[in-house]
Amino acid sequence: MSNSVPWTTRLAGLAGAKGLAAWMGTLEYRSLAYDRGLDPYLGSTQPRIYVFWHENILIPLYMRPHCNLAMLLSRHKDAEILACVAHHMGFSCVRGSTNRGGATALLEMRRRGRHMHLTITPDGPRGPRRKLSTGAIFLASKLGLPIVPIGLGCDRPWRANSWDKFAVPRPFSRARSVMGPEITIPADLEREELEVHRLSVEQLLTDLTDEAEAWAVSGAHRQGEICERRRSRELVQP
Repeated sequence: MSNSVPWTTRLAGLAGAKGLAAWMGTLEYRSLAYDRGLDPYLGSTQPRIYVFWHENILIPLYMRPHCNLAMLLSRHKDAEILACVAHHMGFSCVRGSTNRGGATALLEMRRRGRHMHLTITPDGPRGPRRKLSTGAIFLASKLGLPIVPIGLGCDRPWRANSWDKFAVPRPFSRARSVMGPEITIPADLEREELEVHRLSVEQLLTDLTDEAEAWAVSGAHRQGEICERRRSRELVQP
């Protein structure tokens, strides 16, 4: 974490991380995956770009700490505390955007992507909700890293009055994850080709999210499901 971050923000981030861990620790987590070998929890050495919708960021923050993940977060002031929370939860953070003045962020993500997994909320930081930005496809094409879409959902979460209808899981409710297949994006795509891949990934991510949400609401058991346990490590101190 940068030394330029005010101590009040650092303190708020640590308090937020501890509160998040306590709150999210009450949930029941189950997951499905097209290929378990794609899960960063398993310590795969092949870097990938994991994408999920911005509204569900609390679930991976809690469930996949300390998995060699670098998270792209905006430079907007609203994301300052979130960046600190992510740091204390065990994530590396890159500040910027893939398509909004993000040349510096792109260079940093390129550097991190040599030895780390990357994670992006491709409809953030300002939406529209569940509309995948071209930036995520551009980044995958430039870095030569595959995209892995992850659908996340909770059982009737509380929703914030925000552009993404940010999901706050109810205590002791169900959370579900459906990890899709690995998607390879060709290098040096033209603008029209970027749009074709953007629409394809957006639709798959939407379908996986709908599936995860319906599964969370139903509470049904599914063949191949895993009962998740959070990776056991302490919160990162300032």
